Amino acid sequence: MVSASMPGFRAARAGGGWPPPAWEQRFRSGLVEVPMWARDAPDHACVIATVDGRPQVHSWQHSTGRLVPATDRPAGTTEALIDPAGRWLWWFDDTDGDEYGSWRRQPFGSPPTRRAEQPVALPPAYSAGLHLARDGTAVLGSSDPATGTRIHQVFLEPGTTANAPVLIYAADHDAEAAALSDDGNLVAVEHAQHDARHPSLRVISADTGALVAELTDGPGRGVWALSFAPVPGDTRLLVQHERDGLSRAAVWDVATGARRELLLSGAGEVTDADWYPDGRAVLLAVDHHARTRLYRYDLSTGHATVVGPTEGSVEEATAHPSGELWYSWSSAAQPQSLRTSRTGDVLITPVGPRPRPSVPAVDVEVEGPAGTIHSLLRLPPGGQAPHPVVVDVHGGPADHRTDSFSATSAAWVDHGFAVLSVNFRGSTGYGSRWRDAIEGQVGQAELADIAAVHEHLVGQGVLDPRRSVLAGASWGGYLTLLGLGTQPERWSVGLADVPVADYVAAYEDELPSLQAFDRALLGGSPAEVPEVYDRASPISYVEAVRAPVLVLAGLNDPRCPTRQVENYVRALRQRGGTVELYQYGGGHGSEVAEERIRQMRVQLDFVARHLPPPT
Repeated sequence: MVSASMPGFRAARAGGGWPPPAWEQRFRSGLVEVPMWARDAPDHACVIATVDGRPQVHSWQHSTGRLVPATDRPAGTTEALIDPAGRWLWWFDDTDGDEYGSWRRQPFGSPPTRRAEQPVALPPAYSAGLHLARDGTAVLGSSDPATGTRIHQVFLEPGTTANAPVLIYAADHDAEAAALSDDGNLVAVEHAQHDARHPSLRVISADTGALVAELTDGPGRGVWALSFAPVPGDTRLLVQHERDGLSRAAVWDVATGARRELLLSGAGEVTDADWYPDGRAVLLAVDHHARTRLYRYDLSTGHATVVGPTEGSVEEATAHPSGELWYSWSSAAQPQSLRTSRTGDVLITPVGPRPRPSVPAVDVEVEGPAGTIHSLLRLPPGGQAPHPVVVDVHGGPADHRTDSFSATSAAWVDHGFAVLSVNFRGSTGYGSRWRDAIEGQVGQAELADIAAVHEHLVGQGVLDPRRSVLAGASWGGYLTLLGLGTQPERWSVGLADVPVADYVAAYEDELPSLQAFDRALLGGSPAEVPEVYDRASPISYVEAVRAPVLVLAGLNDPRCPTRQVENYVRALRQRGGTVELYQYGGGHGSEVAEERIRQMRVQLDFVARHLPPPT
């Protein structure tokens, strides 16, 4: 059992020391994402990998293993791709994580000292997709509160900048350039014209913007574009849908209207899909009970075969023309690694210390107010029940926790805490009915499920009700603050990272796409349904908050802006609540290892000072 007087907490407060504790080394460990290989030069690839604790764009040559950093940006670079010829790396340039900026490119193999160019003359905006075709066609989507969504087409002559951008799609609603055909003739636009939470598809001509085809599955059912077949002249589009209440994949021929379902036996939801290089098979990522497996679906036979690991979770994967499958894998106990299916060996070894393993996750199933709630529980080794617990609330809300590695969860386990991750109503992975069950009871449904699982494990003697920390980021931070106000007797401490804290002020300042999402989720804008926003907003319940609260916020966050966070902190302080605010110069979270370590230290210190001692 851990108390505030134990050495682990003193080290967390003070920082420094050598060697660093295991939890710090996990944050500093190197990470490598799955390479994006060039269509016509598959020996060349674009890779996001950490350098000095920050993700940066790299050139990578498969045959030699040569990895060359291309960017060296203080906040890191997380959005990039390579052109089909393998000559250029493209990456999105924003300001300190604010997600507002422009696409730039530089030659493959060039270092960070090479000045990157802006080949397309468009003003800065929020990115809404970039796609590059083999013939030099580029399609760029952008979003801005002043102009709405715009999609432009340009033609890139080899070795030169682009011609003048041609506007091919414009709308006030949220939309994205989701896919571009191999020959550059067709663009799939994913749009929220009818429903911001359940999008539809519109395929247009890349030259003129003329309508080619449309696909919608009706109210309450979304359809998403994944990618066109990688074959010249092929009009087949891989889509994800939820016609039968589960997320599935299908192949839609936009020229003929024919639609083929990619059926799998057994339970599970398709979370992602992509083509094999020859267009004859599809790689499916299927999630079941918070574990993600890969399947190769042969289009000629309709037969699906498991490929890759069968335990833990695959986070990314791609099928390479060499016949290899490259995939990123981890579990709650084993850190992330990038591997190849041919040998099972590591494909690219990241720079930095190898993180130490943690503990496995145990499945917990509890009957809740609206059905069975599935959760994952990590227990500290050698600890004695009932354990102090960090109830880890995921973001989204359309997301879920999987059996995958988390440096944050591992840090809490190292300090003697159990970590409970609940896939409450609103989570993906359990069908669209479960995901959409929060409509009409936003925040309340999720928290009722969290309470049901927490209560069950307290009743079993596993968790200590007096030493229960509620913690989450983004939507998880929102639910943390709302839970502290609506379930004040249940939680001992709250840790809210980049939260929605004052829903009305958040709506006023957030991205237009999130405003549309909120209107769809809550039934209108704050002006239209003020009582709904009031009921869903954490700031409405500050007088009931009893637990000490730590709030973390990025000064450049466009998703959960800082003004509404400061409103909440001010309101809680005025009512005598114990609240601390940690602000940092980043966006919606930080990608910088040292900043993440500082934030973890702040949280460990806050809990050490405010969590009641064990009885």
